[in-house]
Amino acid sequence: MPHQPKVIAGVEVTPLCDAVGPMGETIRRPLAEMFPEGNLAEAPWTLHFHCYLLRDPAGRLTLVDTGIGGVDSPASSWAPVPGSLAGELAAAGVTPAEIGTVILTHLHSDHAGGAVADGRPLFENARYVLQQAEFDAARGPMLDQVVTPLKGQLQVVEGDAEIAPGVRVHLAPGHTPGHQIARVGDLAMTGDLVLHPVQLDDPAVRYVYDDDQDLAAATRAEVLAELRAEHAILATAHFSEPFLRL
Repeated sequence: MPHQPKVIAGVEVTPLCDAVGPMGETIRRPLAEMFPEGNLAEAPWTLHFHCYLLRDPAGRLTLVDTGIGGVDSPASSWAPVPGSLAGELAAAGVTPAEIGTVILTHLHSDHAGGAVADGRPLFENARYVLQQAEFDAARGPMLDQVVTPLKGQLQVVEGDAEIAPGVRVHLAPGHTPGHQIARVGDLAMTGDLVLHPVQLDDPAVRYVYDDDQDLAAATRAEVLAELRAEHAILATAHFSEPFLRL
């Protein structure tokens, strides 16, 4: 477990490093193509795949995102599977059965691929929280291999909602139709709101794999402006260091 936890508003937030590596050849493009307005020089883009474990003062456990999953997950065509989430949880002294809530920021395979193992929900006692717009847009392997096995444990929300004491979700669409961020105090777990540091300097920089690039840029600018006004902490999915104070 390479990253140390922070205590935010009484909640212990532990970054879990599920994997580190570049995109696979099936979707890899030069950086100048992936962030066409970013003026980025070509260089290897190594992604860190972070999930976040939240432990509230009563000991209740919430997991934000589930990583890339095993060798047979929908992420296996492009991400460095298998992920090490189970080992990271064990290092934090937690078993999957102890997780009471799982927040899925969105249904891309590197964020939700680890929700299911061997066709069954990995976190057997958890509610899986997903935005209605994300549920409605689910298609293909993510629908068949992830959403369908989770249906008995899904909690579908619309917009902003309190998920657990001190833990809220906020709709932040564009990267996907129902992309959401999770908040604890002044910390925001941002999913794929921000993919590359260049987007912190200029939120208008588009990302080629955003479903709606214009909406994603507008959402990013609005949410980052709000978070900067709060001097909030970002807990990112793909930066090398998980925590960043704005």
